[in-house]
Parts: sequence; structure tokens; C-alpha cells
Amino acid sequence: MQTLPNPVSTGQTNVETGIIRRKTRPVPVGSITIGGHHPVVVQSMINEDTLDIDGSVAGIRRLHEIGCEIVRVTVPSMAHAKAMEEIRRKLYASYQPVPLVADVHHNGMKIALEVAKHVDNVRINPGLYVFEKPKSDRTEYTPTEFAEIGDKIRETLEPLVISLRDQNKSMRIGVNHGSLAERMLFTYGDTPEGMVESALEFIRLCESMNFYHLEISLKASRVPVMLAANRLMVQRMDALGMDYPLHLGVTEAGDGEYGRIKSTAGIGTLLAEGIGDTIRVSLTEAPEKEIPVCYSILQALGLRKTMVEYVACPSCGRTLFNLEEVLHQVREATKHLTGLDIAVMGCIVNGPGEMADADYGYVGKQAGWISLYRGKEEVKKVPETQGVEELINLIKADDRWLDPE
Repeated sequence: MQTLPNPVSTGQTNVETGIIRRKTRPVPVGSITIGGHHPVVVQSMINEDTLDIDGSVAGIRRLHEIGCEIVRVTVPSMAHAKAMEEIRRKLYASYQPVPLVADVHHNGMKIALEVAKHVDNVRINPGLYVFEKPKSDRTEYTPTEFAEIGDKIRETLEPLVISLRDQNKSMRIGVNHGSLAERMLFTYGDTPEGMVESALEFIRLCESMNFYHLEISLKASRVPVMLAANRLMVQRMDALGMDYPLHLGVTEAGDGEYGRIKSTAGIGTLLAEGIGDTIRVSLTEAPEKEIPVCYSILQALGLRKTMVEYVACPSCGRTLFNLEEVLHQVREATKHLTGLDIAVMGCIVNGPGEMADADYGYVGKQAGWISLYRGKEEVKKVPETQGVEELINLIKADDRWLDPE
């Protein structure tokens, strides 16, 4: 049985970025831990029907192979819940264990209880977990009505909480702005406050049953609402002595460039404030397209380093070579490496200074010639035609080169 340790209000500072991450409790999801001092976790969701067992196994594997650390599946019925047993068995037999989350929505007590046996984490939506029949003439919810629904929620939630607690598994309390319970809408309006109160209600119920393996999400399709809800959630949790990790995402962000920008505006802003322990970018595209966006957000903030960081000036009249073309050549030659900073700068005027702390620099020296740098030290001047080749040789000489797979 879990115990509730004293919450700690201060977090760790990332020395490189200056970001002070909010201190949160560690929550297990299979072999992955969300929160604590662990890196921000990347997750996504397959779009296969869970009744398609082979398709689901293949979808989970595709995501995991490209860096998705936790994979979610939808479980809308008892048949889907039972299918998860075979999905997990085939996944383990043909590939390896992958941390799995089951998404359970409407009136899901029996479904959640079944699927809890076959996954590592169950996500429930407080606004849909217990159906509240709307009344067209309602103007308010009385305290008695509130209490009655609270009792019904506890009755349906308790078996799931006990099951997850006894299996040492976890739960995500996932509040969506677009699906708040009717009494939350009447009491707090369609507001971030309603989202926070919805989450707190379920948190308190779980705590009353000595269950603390919780992660919380407050998602909205509008970035300002998502930002306000998560900031308010942190304020309320701090005041109440709670330290649960937060799952960040802008739901229904759309596709293409705008979907990526919208997701980055929400997720990146909160991460820069030290808020957030796991993220999902929700795109109307193949799930595999979400993972590079997640890692790009984390890389840009210095929270994960999973690829080469390229520093390049925007080009100007001083540029001594085709900067866009050379950057492309450098990227194609080195993009398989991990953890390096490589600068491509157009001229000597700003190059050495502007490329800051890059591991290697490619700087225009004079027409037809470039200088290669190791850190801030100029190593050699070579003809432009040999620049990329010599950059690779320099990386190899430092034993930091890996051949692409």
C-alpha cells in the first residue's frame, strides 16, 4: 500500500536553460516514470481500432520504435478492454514490453476494471465517467445534488482505484475543456476554474482511498484556456500540498504547420515555466508525425537532447556562401548524430561570437574558403568545396562520429 510522502515545493534547475522544473512525485507507467527528477516523457496514441489486434500491435510498435515512450489506446467497450490482453501478449512476444495506457470514457467502471488488468495506466475523463442527465430547466445544482453525484462517483471509482493501487499501477485524471460535467459548468462556468475543480474532486477521492499514483491533465483546444487551467492547477495544488505530475497537450490542435505552432505555443510555454512532466502533441495526422514535434519542443528548451542542435544565422549581404544550401548539406551529413551543437555561420563578423557554445562551427572566412571551429577555437581553414567533408573528419578525429544506420 502506498504512502503519501511530504510534498516538496522546490524543483531542480536545469543549469543550461535556467528552467526550474516544478518538483513532482514520481508516478510509474510500466517501465517509465513520470515526474520526480525524470526527464519529460513523450507519449502518443494509436489510431487503430483496438479490436484490430494485429493492427494495434503494429501501431504501438511503430510509435515506440521512433521514440514514443508511452502509448495510449482507446477502450470504448468491454470487447475492446478484453482485446487488450491479447494485444499485450502479442506485443511482448513479437517485440518487447511497452508502457500502455487505456483511454476509458463514458460510464466506464466495468470497462476500466477489465482493462486495468492488461495495461499500466488507465486514463479517465471526470466529465464523462459518471453520466449526469441534463435538465433543460435547471438553473443551479444544490449542495444535496452535488453530494449525491459525489457519492455515485465514489461508488463507481472505488473498485478501479483499489485495483490500480493493489497492482501498483497508475491513473491519469484527464480533464477536457470541451467535456466538463454539467454541474461543473453550472457552478463554475465554461472556465479553467471548472476544469481545476473537476480534477481536484477526483484527486481527493483517490487520496481518500490511499491512492497517489496520479498524473493530471487539463486540455483545451484553445491555447489561452489550456495555459490558464494548468497554471491555476499548479497554484491550487501548491496551496493544498499536492505534487502530482502534469500531462500537457493542446487537444484537437489540427494539422500542418499551424497545428504544430499551436501545440508548441501551449506546451512549450508551460515547460519553459517549469510546468509539465509528460507531453503529447495531438495532430490530425498519422501518430508517428507527433513524435518529432514533441522532441523538437523539448530540444529547443534544453529539456531533452535527442538530435543535433543546429545554429545558423539568417544570412545577409556579408554571407560568403549559399547558407541555405550549406546548412542543408551539413544537416544531411550529421542529422543521425545525437547531442551535438553545430553552427553554420555566413561570415567571420558575427560567426565566432554568435555561434556561442556550439561544439563545432562552419564559418565563412573569405570567398571560397571556410573556417572550421572546435568550440571557440579555430582549427583549420579549408576550401568551401571540402567544408562538409572536413567537418565530418574533425568530428571523427574527436571520436564523436557514428556511422548512420
